[in-house]
Amino acid sequence: MNTHLGRAAVAVAASAITVSLAACGAEDADGRPGAGEAIKVGLLLPENQTARYEKFDKPLIEKEVARLTRGKGKVVYANAKQEAAAQNAQVDMMIANKVNVLIIDAVDAKAIAGAVKKAKDAGIPVVAYDRLAEGPIDAYTSFDNEDVGKVQGKALLEALGDKAKDGQIVMMNGSVTDPNAKLFKSGAHFVLDGKVNVGKEYDTVDWKPENANTNMSAALSALGKGKIVGVYSANDGMAGGIISALKAAGVSNLPPVTGQDAELAGVQRIVAGDQYMTVYKRYAPEAAAAAEMAVTLAQGEKIDGIINQIVDSPTTKGVRSVLVPGVPLTKANVKSTVVDDGVYTVAEICTDRLKSACEEIGLK
Repeated sequence: MNTHLGRAAVAVAASAITVSLAACGAEDADGRPGAGEAIKVGLLLPENQTARYEKFDKPLIEKEVARLTRGKGKVVYANAKQEAAAQNAQVDMMIANKVNVLIIDAVDAKAIAGAVKKAKDAGIPVVAYDRLAEGPIDAYTSFDNEDVGKVQGKALLEALGDKAKDGQIVMMNGSVTDPNAKLFKSGAHFVLDGKVNVGKEYDTVDWKPENANTNMSAALSALGKGKIVGVYSANDGMAGGIISALKAAGVSNLPPVTGQDAELAGVQRIVAGDQYMTVYKRYAPEAAAAAEMAVTLAQGEKIDGIINQIVDSPTTKGVRSVLVPGVPLTKANVKSTVVDDGVYTVAEICTDRLKSACEEIGLK
């Protein structure tokens, strides 16, 4: 991965880049919308089990497209509900709908490649969002996913302290169809290898909490509940399934469990002391970068000034990218992250059962 010296990704959210919408009204000769024409941005998100997509990504992208186009941009949206075939059909629908650009968060990075090529053949640029889709993509924005795994691994080591060598940890990685899962896993192993004993490791089908629950139950049976000192969980949804399995097995003193996405349920588990940490990913910079690249590409302009990284996918070399860093979230910084950023209110986090726990960490 080569670093570009473009502006920092976190600055994208606050950037004042404005797409010129001054004169002219007809489409350019290459079929791209003219400066006065409305831009249609196709947005394809992968699933609705994870809270972030409908709560954050979609509205943030819609808001940024509207800002960049001064209200002339339109987002055409579809959610694949974790079905790769459905997402491929949605690309066909977007092509038929004559969108000017596509933002795709792939259900299956490999399975989407043919659909991406169809879009390109139709003259529609493609921005891979959050996951590095295969096929001839034009741009990519996500979090620095290997670094996310490192952040999780470091937090787990800190939580374990001297216990790191005393017992075994379980690693619950994400789905093999998601290229990000491979990067999270790689980053975590980079930090953890040689410092902990990995008793069991799983690649969790479709990131589903119920699959993580089943895997964790199997790990408890194989290793013994008294031998597991920590659990690396790649995201919050799976952390919930893992913690349920631990409690069902009668584990009263829960080992530290990691997570990712700062979902409300995950943050509440952290406040309650059931989950140790999550990785808070500021979605606004990622969404802003995707919207800005999409609008710029739709108008046939260059995005070189937007990017901060160059990455390679298995099928495309030198993909112009914006990568955003993640932030470790524990009890100590709930307020300074998700509360101060307006992601959740104290009232949303601190339900009746959590009021005393919230007061202990200064959430009032």
